[in-house]
Amino acid sequence: MVDYTLFEEVKKSLVEQNRSTEDIDLIEQAFVFASEKHDGQYRISEEPYIIHPVEVAKILIGLKADRNTIIAAFLHDVLEDTDTPPEEIETKFSKDVLDLVQGVTKLGKLKFKSTEERQAENFRRMFIAMANDIRIIFLKLADRLHNMRTLNFMALNKQQKISQETLDIFAPLANRLGIGKIKAELEDLSLRYLYPSKYYEIAQLVSQKKAERETTVNLLIEKISQDVRQAGIKAQITGRAKHYYSIYSKMKRLNVAFHDLYDITAVRVIVDTERECYEVLGIIHSQFKPIPGRFKDYIAMPKGNMYQSLHTSVIGPCSKPLEVQIRTWKMHEVAEYGVAAHWRYKEKGSQKANGAGDVQFSWMRKLVEYDKDLNSAKEYVDSVKLDLFSDQVFVFTPNGDVFDLPSNATPVDFAYRIHTDVGHVTVGALINGRIAQLDTKLKNGDIVEILTSKQQAPRLDWLNFVVTKQASSKIKQWFKKNKREEHITLGKTSLERELGKAAFDEHLKAGEFERIAKIMNYLSEDDLFAALGYGETTLNKITNKIVKPKTTEEESFGQIKTKKGSQKDINGLEGLLYSLAKCCSPIPGEPIVGVVTRSKGVSVHRIDCVSLDGIPPERLLEISWAGENTNKTYTTTIRIETMDKIGLLKDIIAAVSDNNTNIVFANVKSRKESGGGVIDLGLELDNISTLKKVITAIQSMPDVHSVKRIQTSYAQGGANKVDNKKSKNKKKVKPQTKNQ
Repeated sequence: MVDYTLFEEVKKSLVEQNRSTEDIDLIEQAFVFASEKHDGQYRISEEPYIIHPVEVAKILIGLKADRNTIIAAFLHDVLEDTDTPPEEIETKFSKDVLDLVQGVTKLGKLKFKSTEERQAENFRRMFIAMANDIRIIFLKLADRLHNMRTLNFMALNKQQKISQETLDIFAPLANRLGIGKIKAELEDLSLRYLYPSKYYEIAQLVSQKKAERETTVNLLIEKISQDVRQAGIKAQITGRAKHYYSIYSKMKRLNVAFHDLYDITAVRVIVDTERECYEVLGIIHSQFKPIPGRFKDYIAMPKGNMYQSLHTSVIGPCSKPLEVQIRTWKMHEVAEYGVAAHWRYKEKGSQKANGAGDVQFSWMRKLVEYDKDLNSAKEYVDSVKLDLFSDQVFVFTPNGDVFDLPSNATPVDFAYRIHTDVGHVTVGALINGRIAQLDTKLKNGDIVEILTSKQQAPRLDWLNFVVTKQASSKIKQWFKKNKREEHITLGKTSLERELGKAAFDEHLKAGEFERIAKIMNYLSEDDLFAALGYGETTLNKITNKIVKPKTTEEESFGQIKTKKGSQKDINGLEGLLYSLAKCCSPIPGEPIVGVVTRSKGVSVHRIDCVSLDGIPPERLLEISWAGENTNKTYTTTIRIETMDKIGLLKDIIAAVSDNNTNIVFANVKSRKESGGGVIDLGLELDNISTLKKVITAIQSMPDVHSVKRIQTSYAQGGANKVDNKKSKNKKKVKPQTKNQ
């Protein structure tokens, strides 16, 4: 049975917006259709399910969405949650409405290897659909906002997962689209569930300071009001505290306490014309001392989401710093509703923007370009998150074209953004008319001219400083595909010249270069020669391996020991020099991440390695093991806390051996005060499954208190003998530990 009272508020809002009778009737038909289809369905909150589509529609009406978008809001879960055929929606409403509904419908009937893969594909599909019709993201944002408003009914783990997803994807999307109202609420709700103690702490502090803040703000508003009236300017002036997440972010970014923040309150002045914005700015600066370095002119240089305002911070009444924002009514509408305030729709649903919108939202076209360049859905989503949702800088070509790039982007990123072919032949750059290094970080407003040469090719060291996935991916692709035979020949020639032809031929025949290739993480000797040819490695690194084939203890710890018949073990590093990090000793089967270094290629870490703290995201590479069943062995260390019992070490060694695992070193310490002992074992094994079996076997022993994986600074050969006695000459090493 249809509850028409649920539609009353919707209808009232539509009438207030002067919607046509025809539009209101069609929207009501959609409400009735959805009510009948969802009849008998309930949300986790035990409310009738139809309440959710109604609330989504209300949010979209608030954004002044078009008729078909509001209709799609009522129908957005019909295909997924009922047995309604798509043809019924198209017949009853239109093909445009069906396209919108299908654009937000999840991939419920397709099979994926994991939940993560399914979700990544959902997002990839959503981004591509959004690039074709912006209204789809309006629907997704409204759907997510209402889900976040009712998240308290979900289980804790789902609350946190959905909130993190909202913070990673949907809030940045709302920001890029300039929809400030939705962005702020999504961020605050995410903070509430991800970091509840911080959320309520900030809420309490903001509330406690409310009276003091209002006094200061009211004095400032009163003074500004008098001055603008005398200048003949009509203005609306209001004060407000910044939303909780922006306060939390600033506290975290600056590493300061709440009481050390001086701009948690902002005064907003809204006037009629752009000229009046600057006049008001002059009036404010004549009455209150501006804080140096805190003025930003987003009118002359709008943000990428079309946001425009003048921002200044001044020392206000009672010597309290305050931020002041000055904008026109039109700018205010854009700040609140973003792209929704600008886009107009043709009857069939294709979007149309004014000229500024086409420039500012050219990033949407890149969503389609990324899909063509990247293989997996996860890689696609990660690229979108890094390149499109990070902080932006806006730079110009000499012709005045605007390009948006992530913060810390370089001229090489800029070159690849223009075109892949431009990136490949880049030799230098002019920034604001001056020669600049290719690793220079670009700033807002820079005019960048790329210098090219037909003889130039990409350099592998560019991977150390490029920050966009697009540039990184194109550079890697070039080295994998281009001039491989030439590079192999060049590498061989260089080694022949260095070693002499006779010695080179002897080493080649003996398989010495094949052995060195495995040591240096290449699949074959040809890969080694190619790497030398295009500059990924050097003659010294190779010849040193010939002269001194055995590595020192420190070099060998944490490195791969290669068995006969080695195969590719890590996806995402094809053709790149890499090594396993000594600090965490990753093993096949556990999550890993690559870190681009400045001189040693890529360092492979466990994803929970403590060494990753503080590493910029742009230096991290998405990688994974090719499989657990490798023909290589890997070294890691476990710490066993035990009772101090004679013969226990022998039993532990036997348990390790029973699981086909070698012990490369053992270090035993007695703790007389507690009557226990600590045994550190260096293990040589093939994958994480073997390690888990070893740990389980040891943990099952009655005299063992605990077994845990540790991160250690021990050298692999430095503790090969069991040592129960304290030695005066032995240097004590205190390992850093981290549970598995």
